[in-house]
Amino acid sequence: MGPLALRPFARLAGGLRGVPRVAPAALGAALRVTPPHRDSSNTALSKMSELSLDTFGERKAVHGVEYVLTKVDQVINWARKGSIWPMTFGLACCAVEMMHAAAARYDMDRFGIIFRASPRQSDVMIVAGTLTNKMAPALRKVYDQMAEPRYVVSMGSCANGGGYYHYSYAVVRGCDRIVPVDIYVPGCPPTAEALLYGLLQLQKKINRERGVLHWFRKNF
Repeated sequence: MGPLALRPFARLAGGLRGVPRVAPAALGAALRVTPPHRDSSNTALSKMSELSLDTFGERKAVHGVEYVLTKVDQVINWARKGSIWPMTFGLACCAVEMMHAAAARYDMDRFGIIFRASPRQSDVMIVAGTLTNKMAPALRKVYDQMAEPRYVVSMGSCANGGGYYHYSYAVVRGCDRIVPVDIYVPGCPPTAEALLYGLLQLQKKINRERGVLHWFRKNF
């Protein structure tokens, strides 16, 4: 070890020169602990310790239950994210890219993403295209027919905020005014890769859900 490597230690030693020394006798007196008196207060302390032990045991049991419920949530989320069934809801030109993503080149089936024609069999709605005021009630009706948990993917600029027809009197400025949206896919129209990436982000969101654990904490 050279002299350059010893410089930090030399600085540390130099900085400790101004620290006052404490006599051993004074240090021993400061660290001396007096034994507690045998009075009625010890009984109260023992009761408090027993109560704290009982509380610790209850907390430990609750933590064990929450650990098991977290694992249950992970299994449920693993099954849900691997079986996303979107509702076919193409409204405009974005639906062409949605069909492209479902074709053989990108093959969404390998992720468990299979399109269904019935809202009662779907858990994801892909709003692909321009949503008009006349179509908005039908969109909400189809969304209400989907079983919980249900998710919505807004695909394209028109579905996100009206897009090119934002100032039109007949267009809804974003489908999130009608249904709650989980994933926004930008573009006019977005590519099939963008839609596939949005669905993968939806899988990550589903994997972070803790429905059973939240139910336990809310009711117990």
